[in-house]
Amino acid sequence: MDFAQHTIELARRNVAEGGRPFATVIVKDGEILAESPNLVAQTSDPTAHAEILAIRAACTTLGTEHLIGATIYILALPCPMCLGALYYCSPDEVVFLTTRDAYEPHYVDDRKYFELNTFYDEIATPWEERRLPMRHAPRADAVEVYRFWRERNGGERRVAGAPTGAN
Repeated sequence: MDFAQHTIELARRNVAEGGRPFATVIVKDGEILAESPNLVAQTSDPTAHAEILAIRAACTTLGTEHLIGATIYILALPCPMCLGALYYCSPDEVVFLTTRDAYEPHYVDDRKYFELNTFYDEIATPWEERRLPMRHAPRADAVEVYRFWRERNGGERRVAGAPTGAN
């Protein structure tokens, strides 16, 4: 099966049904493990991006938050939210099929705090200087939750089985 073409067809079908032009297909051991189109328009859920939904389904199927050994096909370069999820689940490879520059004449998403041309700069900006108003409200018992987590995990700070930069 041509997984890239399947991703394109999934996105095209989503547009025909009133959705947005994005799709994700996750492949492991030569088989589709999970797939999803972007369902933001259909669900009014701003996190219902194709990558997020497919990652959720694949991880649920495997019973792990790690997609080691998987290849993830996505229609276009991911947004920052999806990029974070892709990094977090640690697939072997992400294959994107088009770029923002290529699709920009046909589709743009430039919300109040989310313009793709500047958003990555926003991530590197100190939190107190970001466009999205943020306020630090320190509470000592907030850190206590993390101490409790470490205690419950035998003194270990890392999530068991999580791939690290050394893996």
